[in-house]
Amino acid sequence: MKKNTDKKIALVAGALDLPFFTRDALKRAGWDVFIIGLKNFVNPDLKPDLVVRLGNAGRAIRAARRRGIRYVTFVGALGHPNLADIRPDWTTFWTLLKIMKNQRGYDSMAVALNKELEKMGFEIVAAQDLAPELTFEVAGVQTRAKPSTTDKKNIERAIEVSHTIGAADIGASVVVDKQVIAVEAAEGTARMLNRVVEMRANHKRKSGVFAKMTKPGQDLRIDIPAIGVDTVNAVADANLRGIVVNTKTCFVVNKPAVIAQANKRGIFIVAMDE
Repeated sequence: MKKNTDKKIALVAGALDLPFFTRDALKRAGWDVFIIGLKNFVNPDLKPDLVVRLGNAGRAIRAARRRGIRYVTFVGALGHPNLADIRPDWTTFWTLLKIMKNQRGYDSMAVALNKELEKMGFEIVAAQDLAPELTFEVAGVQTRAKPSTTDKKNIERAIEVSHTIGAADIGASVVVDKQVIAVEAAEGTARMLNRVVEMRANHKRKSGVFAKMTKPGQDLRIDIPAIGVDTVNAVADANLRGIVVNTKTCFVVNKPAVIAQANKRGIFIVAMDE
């Protein structure tokens, strides 16, 4: 982002807790935050300044322009919404027509959406760039537990597989225990981990790793990878030994609580620069 004394930003907020931590981090960094909550997704406790339907981009754009807002950031879960359920206004309708040709996958559509918003005069920025405290900023082991030699081999394999499926815009997460146990698809990370928990219900000893890595070429201004306490618990419940994420490009929702819970459950978290 170019240097600018203008510190107004629109935070487009989806579900779960990440918008709360992002709002607070941006305010600490001196930003004047205007929260646009997405109906049926945003937590009302966030107290958004404006709530709009997913297809009501026109109203949100007009509100941002009236306030002289140039910068926009997107945080919070949406899953993979069904475009047929959006009921778009005219602004959204014409924007969708332009990006539908890019429907090769979720990421390609996100890139196209960013380009269309930029044509409207907005600059889409990554929240983790504005508030790096929301990520693991330094590579290495973040917990008391540390990966063994076997774990390191699983980590290498998990990163390799994650990059392969990521390059195909399939998903960002993978579970490896010598062999590939699960990969993320349209169901999302949480449901993938739930499948692994069920599959390994009778697995008596801890082994294997969960990796959530940035996709090659991923536009990190929308749909940023994230882990939280629920991720830690699911990994521990699946009798996996640890978690691998990227530094600086994976949100850690409530980082102190995530590290504390990982220490409590006896699993490691490793942040990687690659």
